[in-house]
Parts: sequence; structure tokens; C-alpha cells
Amino acid sequence: MIQINKIYNEDCLVTMSQRIPNSFVDLILTSPPYDNLRTYKGYNFNFEAIASELYRITKKGGILVWIVNDATINGSETGVSFKQALFFKEIGFLLHDTMIYQKTGCQNPSKNRYLANFEYMFVFSKGKPKTYNLIEDRKNRFIKRWGKGRKVRKKNGSWLYRDNYKVKEYGRRFNIWQYNNGGQGYGGDKYADKHPATFPEKLAYDHIISWSNKGDLVYDPFMGSGTTAKMALLSYRKYIGSEIAKEYCELATYRLDNVGLLFHQ
Repeated sequence: MIQINKIYNEDCLVTMSQRIPNSFVDLILTSPPYDNLRTYKGYNFNFEAIASELYRITKKGGILVWIVNDATINGSETGVSFKQALFFKEIGFLLHDTMIYQKTGCQNPSKNRYLANFEYMFVFSKGKPKTYNLIEDRKNRFIKRWGKGRKVRKKNGSWLYRDNYKVKEYGRRFNIWQYNNGGQGYGGDKYADKHPATFPEKLAYDHIISWSNKGDLVYDPFMGSGTTAKMALLSYRKYIGSEIAKEYCELATYRLDNVGLLFHQ
């Protein structure tokens, strides 16, 4: 049986195929190696085998958040991110939303391109999503219309006037999320920077609370420095992780030991 709240120092294919039962995980949140990082610290990245296992272990209605980008090789962006998204659809996932992680800065900008400061966040679902706690923190610019009525265009082109139309102060956020990607604010603590490809803690937290409930199980097949596990604990979820590099597995475990909050099963 799989041990909950544990990071396994092994290939994620071993964790999934040998330890995780069918339809077991509520949410998968990860940022995999891509393009020129497809050999990760000397290890190979078998995308299609991994994708198939991710589908198998996801519960009906569960969500997979796949955060990825494309490298530029020989003057062209590879487009691998889109190829992966299409393969996930081919094996049964629904592409629920194509979201953008917008960064506040960029590294090594190209001289003949606009500054690249985003990554794709593909949100897949296994059937109709069973959980969606959509974050409402966008200040509504029509808030002054509270109680003043509103004209609504009908299908036939005529207008319908609604009295006392209510507009909430805060509405559902857009699907482009911006986070700081520089310094300690990126990973959330001073230890996260020891990993070369950490994503922001707030990004992980926002996805976890959006697509899962307290007590649900979150899996990250490329755990890295442990951000997904840390945010799962801090949001009262359980986690499982796989990390093939021993040094990063030790880093993630150390970060979790210093969280200051343990999930009681």
C-alpha cells in the first residue's frame, strides 16, 4: 500500500505503477521537465508512459494541472507543450481550461523576440470536474451599479431591463495568474532556491484550493523542492510525491520538516 504524506525517492513511473491504485488521487499538480531538460539529472523522461499512468490513478472527476513551457531550439519554439496537451486528450482527459502563469520577469531574453514571461497551465479533468472552488478576488469594476438596474440584450436583439440588478464586490478571477518569479518570494522560503525550477508557493496553493477540498489527496510526480507537498499540508490536504533525484528529495523533506504544520490523518 502507498504511504500517505510521503515523498518517494524514485522514478514516478515506479511510484504510480507499483504503489498507487486505480482512481486514487483527487488532484495532480506538477511542473515536469521539458525540452532540453527532458534528461533530468541524467534520468530520462518518458512522457507518454507517465501521462497514461496519471490518467489511471486520477479519480473520476479529478484534476491534473500540468505547468509547462517550450524551449527555443534552432530558432523555433518546440511546441512540445501543445503536443503533450493533445496526447492527454487522446488518452481520455478533458482539457478543462488553458491557463497562463504570468511571471514578473524573464531570464536570458532573446534579442529578436518580445520578452517571454509566461508558462502554460493546462488544467485537465477526468470527466466532469467534481470540485471547483473558484477564487473570487477580482475587484468588480461595475460595483457602482448595485441596485441601479441593468439592460440585458435578449437573443432576438431587443433589450430587457432588470430592476435592482446586483453585482458582487469581488468576482471570479481571470485565467491568467501573475506571480513574482524572482528571489525568495518565488519559492516562498530560502531553501526552495536550491532547486533550479521552483514554482511560486502561492501558485501551488491557489490551484490546490481551487481543484480540491480539505482532506483530499494531492500528487506531484516531479516533486522537486517540495512546494506542492508543502502547500497541500498548509491547506489541510494530504500528499504523495515522487522525486528521482536524491538531493532534491532530501531538500523537499527538509522543507516539509520545517513547515510547522502537520496534517493529522
